[in-house]
Amino acid sequence: MTSSTVAEAPSRHLPDELTVGVEEEFLLVDPDTGVAAPAVESVLAEVPPELRGQVQREFQTSQIEIGSPPGLDLRALRRTLGTLRGGVADAAERAGVRLLAVGTAPIAGPLPAVVDDPRFHRIVERYGMLVPGPGNNGLHIHVGVPDPRIGVEVLNHLRPWLPVLQAVTANSPFFDSVDTGYASWRSIMWQRWPAVAPTPWLRSHEHYLSLIDDLMATGIILDEGMLYWYARLSAHYPTVEVRIGDVCPSLDDTILLAALVRGLVGTALAAVAQGRRAPEVAHHVLAAAHWRAAHDGLEGRAVDLTDGSPALRPAWHLLRRLVDQIRPELDRHGDVGLVNSLLGRLRSQGSGAARQRAVHAGTGELRDVVGYLAGQTRSVSIIPAPAGVARDRLPAASDHGSEGV
Repeated sequence: MTSSTVAEAPSRHLPDELTVGVEEEFLLVDPDTGVAAPAVESVLAEVPPELRGQVQREFQTSQIEIGSPPGLDLRALRRTLGTLRGGVADAAERAGVRLLAVGTAPIAGPLPAVVDDPRFHRIVERYGMLVPGPGNNGLHIHVGVPDPRIGVEVLNHLRPWLPVLQAVTANSPFFDSVDTGYASWRSIMWQRWPAVAPTPWLRSHEHYLSLIDDLMATGIILDEGMLYWYARLSAHYPTVEVRIGDVCPSLDDTILLAALVRGLVGTALAAVAQGRRAPEVAHHVLAAAHWRAAHDGLEGRAVDLTDGSPALRPAWHLLRRLVDQIRPELDRHGDVGLVNSLLGRLRSQGSGAARQRAVHAGTGELRDVVGYLAGQTRSVSIIPAPAGVARDRLPAASDHGSEGV
């Protein structure tokens, strides 16, 4: 794609429903030591034939990725992802390893090789020691948009809210056998790559394309696939791709994020249709908000970018505000009851980072954290709504104190 690409005039029609698709990256580990295992080829050989089209290699031989087709119904999406997670977990066990939904490898071990792929070898040749440890596993959510010109405007509207989503997905507190002090150490490691950054404020689709041309001309990226902004237009699908999160430990977490991202994209599309301009949050403030999200996660404080001057507030307060903001879109897609249930579960059990730390605090053994993560990865049940909370409504900002949802 180049800056000379000609796009059709944008459509201002708001689709009745927005499709959503999910990509999840996982770590393969030795079942006895918990150390990252370079076993992707052995695992792929054990994946059932009917699933192989949705399972692929990632950058390192200790990683594997699944991807769902786009769909409208989140419960159907969850069934698809559950089948894929379960099928790959079974394949991993047959290959003598375990599948973990975790942002980074918790236990220290040798750095597994990069997958034997010409593009990956070019990346290693160009960027050398930036290879981010044994597994850097993210969650990418695609939401359909009418055309790329409108998609660029949507990206602008998403910018202030992406640090909140980053905090929700924080799931990598341990690395190299120590607690890093961060809720998402994956985020910190990932920032070493030259094109990893908050999405800039974009003047137009032509501006978006010109920035890609500039980055390729400098050699910072080899191709459009290396545009590692936290949200971007997909290079392959007619979607906005949000790629800020750690891979989530359980499917409940993943589906909640899919619902929130679709709600945000739908809300942005409505704003675009109404001619409302996105706020131009300064890059340095946005970068600070993302650092805070990586450090504190959902249990700490977050930078509020919605009221003009940035301010620190409980992360749960901003999550509640996000939900209030996208409530009409959740209702339009029939997601209110599901999101209500999943928010209740998240509030009661904590983020992935908090859950990992709770397991470690109880036993002092990172291998117990690995075992817990393996179980979460295979989990298939949606947690019901907490007692006393209506399934047909979401808690509003006035329903709870400053840190409740």
